[in-house]
Amino acid sequence: MLSSSALIVPDTRSGAPGGPPPGAVPQHVAIIMDGNGRWARQRRLPRTAGHRAGVKNVRVVVEESIRRRVQALTLFAFSSENWRRPRAEVDLLMELFLQTLRGEVRQLHENGVRLRIIGDLGPLPAKLRRHIAQAEDLTAENEVLSLQVAANYGGRWDIVQAAQRLAADCAAGQLEPTAIDETALAARLAGADLPDPDLFVRTGGEKRLSNFLLWQSAYAELYFTDLLWPEFDEDAFGLALADYAARQRRFGLTGEQVIAMSERVGTEPC
Repeated sequence: MLSSSALIVPDTRSGAPGGPPPGAVPQHVAIIMDGNGRWARQRRLPRTAGHRAGVKNVRVVVEESIRRRVQALTLFAFSSENWRRPRAEVDLLMELFLQTLRGEVRQLHENGVRLRIIGDLGPLPAKLRRHIAQAEDLTAENEVLSLQVAANYGGRWDIVQAAQRLAADCAAGQLEPTAIDETALAARLAGADLPDPDLFVRTGGEKRLSNFLLWQSAYAELYFTDLLWPEFDEDAFGLALADYAARQRRFGLTGEQVIAMSERVGTEPC
């Protein structure tokens, strides 16, 4: 596993009586859900069975995120590169996405989950886009968990569209070029109202970022597991969170500085 360095920021929610110590639970977890096809192949099943099993596991991880008081969960469902897959598989993924929205959005709403789909949604089927808009509207005020699903998303696309928005604001006289900084660009990225991911998980054994949340994950802790996505159950998710809690995040500081700052705010360094 690889890890970056950052400073623990106390999580007031996790400090509730009976809860984990402050800072031990990541506020935002991002996951590349890799391995559906291999899961199906190992069982001599069609790839469609793997994707359906993957959808079921989304339910498991969402519920576990709520139970463990994670604030935000972002799942990489369909990359901008996935259009290159066989047409039949792409069509199935779009239909499965639609079926999942229809079948799950009410339960998500009842559980207090705010759903948002991020990415370049224009190329998605019109019917799917309509259901996305309806699901987002229905769950917009929920606060238990923010669930982002990245569809037709790429980290480079995200940075480019943010830069285009900056350029448009400058051209309209709404922003001075000298005012462009990291904060200005970050505010125009997808999901800008959420904190950056604290923990970046990839299932399936590969160790790469695959163009996912490139800007936002600059200081995320990276966690790779050989488990295929349909196998990544409650216990596996718990192990990822435990691994995160055991790390010391420094944001470029020394370990001694982290300890000193933790003592000043009354938390244990992780």
